[in-house]
Amino acid sequence: MKSIIFIAPPAAGKGTQSKLVSDKYNLPHISTGDLLRNAVSDNSDISKQIKETMEKGNLVSDEIILALLEERLKQDDCNSGYILDGFPRNTNQAKEYELLLEKLHKDLGYVILLDLDKEIAKARIVGRLSCKNCGSVYNEFVEETKPKIKGICDKCNQELSKRSDDNEVTFEERYNTYLKETQPLIDYYENKGYLYRINSGISANYTFSEIERIIGSSK
Repeated sequence: MKSIIFIAPPAAGKGTQSKLVSDKYNLPHISTGDLLRNAVSDNSDISKQIKETMEKGNLVSDEIILALLEERLKQDDCNSGYILDGFPRNTNQAKEYELLLEKLHKDLGYVILLDLDKEIAKARIVGRLSCKNCGSVYNEFVEETKPKIKGICDKCNQELSKRSDDNEVTFEERYNTYLKETQPLIDYYENKGYLYRINSGISANYTFSEIERIIGSSK
């Protein structure tokens, strides 16, 4: 089994698909955010450096992220592949990551773009509702995930709520940032012939079946 890099705009279902793939193929899900949070809890020199950088509101350097990632990829559970989430974010990180893979004698694996129309992404974000009681998630603009009773959870009959940042202004900012930072990365992998595209706007089941097809056809 090879490793998988997911590239996705907001609301494309990257978290859902990562969990489905991780569960089915027994692959560790490696998030660079988790690596940083775990490193901060250590009492090492690098953890102090990360903590200081994050407290100042600055981005942690690629060098530190790559060092943390290298240590994680050396662990035994990554020998048969893994899912990489949140890295690389740009072409420079992609090139550095390839050098790391060469050093560790690992293959790049699959680079899968979960493509999603902007208007569908907006509807998924702006219409998202969740239940604080049981954690169920709904969407008032998507027919198959609408609650049966407006504003009420189907499972526990508690009131549904919306996150304060699930609005059009925040969505536009996030989506534009994604395009600016990620489009060159998509072009980079596509030009090298590594990129697989999936329309993730159809359904989660369709997206997962396409991921399975890509993995199966490349064995």
